[in-house]
Amino acid sequence: MTKRRKRVFSPEFKREAVKLVTAGDQPVTQIARELGVPQSSLYRWVEQATAEANGESSELSMSEREELKQLRKDKARLEMEVEILGKATAFFAKRNH
Repeated sequence: MTKRRKRVFSPEFKREAVKLVTAGDQPVTQIARELGVPQSSLYRWVEQATAEANGESSELSMSEREELKQLRKDKARLEMEVEILGKATAFFAKRNH
């Protein structure tokens, strides 16, 4: 069984996709197919952009989601570094006694 990787789309790509949908020239299903994105994702991006434009956003914006993702990645890296430094400190403390 192959593991599928979740595709990540840049905030710029999402904004452009939303512009295509809001222009109203083509159906959402066709735009999603042409862009190679799930239709549900495209609907969600449009919903988020509309909420942001109206100042109603109770959810995180696209840029906030990207920032949160990066912060979580940084946190995990820092926690690993702290763990490594703790082990190194204990090792060298034992060695000097």
